[in-house]
Amino acid sequence: MTRSLTSFTLAITAIAALAGPAPAQDPMVEKKVFELASFATQSGRTLKNVKVGWESYGTLNAEKSNAVLICHFFSGTSHAAGKYAAADAAPGYWDAIIGPGKAIDTTKHFVLSSDTLVNLGALDPRVTTTGPATIDPDTGRPYGMNFPIVTIRDFVEVQKKLVESLGIKRLALVAGASMGALQTYEWAASHPDMVARIMPVIGYAEADANLVAWLDIWASPIRLDPKWNGGDYYGKEPPLAGLGQALKIVTLHAQHWDWANATFARKWAKEGEDPARGFDKRFLIEQTLDNAGAGRAKVSDANHFLYLVKANQLFVAGGGTLADGLKRIKAPALLISSPKDLVFPPGGIQATIDGLKAGGGAVEHVTLTGNRGHLDGVLSLKQAETQIKGFLAR
Repeated sequence: MTRSLTSFTLAITAIAALAGPAPAQDPMVEKKVFELASFATQSGRTLKNVKVGWESYGTLNAEKSNAVLICHFFSGTSHAAGKYAAADAAPGYWDAIIGPGKAIDTTKHFVLSSDTLVNLGALDPRVTTTGPATIDPDTGRPYGMNFPIVTIRDFVEVQKKLVESLGIKRLALVAGASMGALQTYEWAASHPDMVARIMPVIGYAEADANLVAWLDIWASPIRLDPKWNGGDYYGKEPPLAGLGQALKIVTLHAQHWDWANATFARKWAKEGEDPARGFDKRFLIEQTLDNAGAGRAKVSDANHFLYLVKANQLFVAGGGTLADGLKRIKAPALLISSPKDLVFPPGGIQATIDGLKAGGGAVEHVTLTGNRGHLDGVLSLKQAETQIKGFLAR
């Protein structure tokens, strides 16, 4: 399976490898584990023995005032920059802007990032997460769908405990792409005194009806796979077909038709096999998306996917109305968006900007160019390097 980069969607697919080669030199990073003996979720349920993976880049200063928190996207992990080993095919997803001398300069800032609860990559050996696939210490069996519904706020509260365990009282910046943007807004609305600046990328401050519906479409193939069995498949054959198709939908949604047409046109999957000659003969884009979804499914968990969908559907910054949540955000904001984004279209971005301004917030907005749609928030973010540096320097 080819490692690649997406935003709200696939972190590891063959498709995003089209972004280009990685830099020749990348800092080595170490994956660590943060543990909580117990964690009270927003649902009222308390989880025991919660664990999430995390990593950091740069050095925390003596005043502990230079910390930057990066929140990851739907299918992402803590791996925001650098490499775990020199032989890794690619560095972390935002390596273009995190590192020595880069937009988020690790000679000046201590950057940290963690895996979320219910992380999609539950079967990835480099992911540590607590979720439905985790063993419930009270039963000795995987939680399955007995795991409590968790929210973006829950993700933030685990991060907050990690940040506080390091002695950090205030973050110089919270940033993230897509679902990471949702976490960024939640940080600023729920803990305004702990956040000096925010940089939400390709995301707005509420899951609107359009996003709620799309998330349901993403999840549908899993629920329709008989092997999902209402979430009871641990110890049995998992619903890989449904999960692969779900990831296929997500992959395409994160792109733009300009990219699809320019990359694939109407090419056939196999030379000499005209799609008009049978249902087993396909177009190249169909086969590529199927392969990408199936490959990612092998290190993912279907129930984790469904729990992530629910967390994103439930999101409104601050947990109340959108207007009230945006009024609670006091940190200056640098919003970065893609005009071709099909997951978080421009209208919602503008509504978020208007809401922040109405609440008295200072807002800057940068748009990215490219034909990758939503994915430009991961693959093309270096375009905003000058603006990011200036924002952090103010």
